Amino acid sequence: MDKVIPPPIPSDAPRMPSRSTPTIRDVARIAEVSIGTASKALNAGGRLRQETRDKVLRVAREIGYRPNDLAQSLHRARSRTIGIISNDSFGRFTLPIVEALEEKLADEGIAVFMCNATDDPARERQHLDQLLGKRVDGLVVSARRADKRLPIGPLAHGLPVVYVFTQADDPDALCLLPDDEGGAVLAVEHLASNRRKRIAHVTGPEHFEAVRLRRNGYFDALATAGLQRIDGFYLSGSWSEAWGREAVAQLFDGGSAPPDALFCGNDQIARGMADALRERGIAVPGDVAIVGFDNWDVMALAARPPLTSIDMNLKALGREAGERLIDMISGKRVSGVQRRPCSLVVRESSGGWSKTEMEDTRSGNGPV
Repeated sequence: MDKVIPPPIPSDAPRMPSRSTPTIRDVARIAEVSIGTASKALNAGGRLRQETRDKVLRVAREIGYRPNDLAQSLHRARSRTIGIISNDSFGRFTLPIVEALEEKLADEGIAVFMCNATDDPARERQHLDQLLGKRVDGLVVSARRADKRLPIGPLAHGLPVVYVFTQADDPDALCLLPDDEGGAVLAVEHLASNRRKRIAHVTGPEHFEAVRLRRNGYFDALATAGLQRIDGFYLSGSWSEAWGREAVAQLFDGGSAPPDALFCGNDQIARGMADALRERGIAVPGDVAIVGFDNWDVMALAARPPLTSIDMNLKALGREAGERLIDMISGKRVSGVQRRPCSLVVRESSGGWSKTEMEDTRSGNGPV
């Protein structure tokens, strides 16, 4: 991958105070031309000497001036558009978020431009420049994982930015995330409520924050349910069906008592484990109950049997991202990492009702 490095600014180049947003007046003053001349040069209009046009453009670049900076939005009509930048080329996580975000913004008469940066910082910067040039009123940044990333805010010159399903390494940023730890607690509580005693957790690589949070929720929920934490029942590997099949071999070929329930870090792992158990003649959910994570229909519904899974409620995150961005465009200050609840979707693989359904059953309102 080529690395794009911008040309250095000369040491004697004029600089703006860090707290100031450059304006066209600054460009004109430093370039020693009128505001009208600066406007013509920046907009490729009018009859100007090439030397003058080049000087104005050089000054604008050096001081970081953007003709359509949102900092001037109080002095102009808003564009009624926002930009979305994502690196989720597959779209598994971003598309549900964007769908709900678009629905929310459409109700406010706001259109959306979406760009895919594919983990390329140079491409992301190019997309950002293009969106700023389109005079967007705000930005939403999303990704295929919820880990921290470099903040985009400093490059946006004051534009409102909401991070959803990703988080910026910036204490002043607003980051909307699913509650991975709480989702893990839901999964283990569900299995424990259905009389499972030996619950294993098979998940993805530990360098992902979501993996560590789900692991913590798993251990906490075991303790709360009064269940033993069994050595070898926590396994970390890849996000794949192949790892799920391999983990079955590790858990069921060791000679010791195997688990009677599996909480999986995603639905791909869960589906691989279900297939491997079926090949061994181990019944799901009769002998072993399974709960996945993500509630990805492609995996959960096609599995045999269909998977009980934790839903991260990505559409709810998308709607909230739209609401918070509208607030920020209106001038409200919102920041911090905010985690939103997951939910449990019960299907055949776990062999029982959810905790809520069991409570409804005791009150006479359960499923029949």
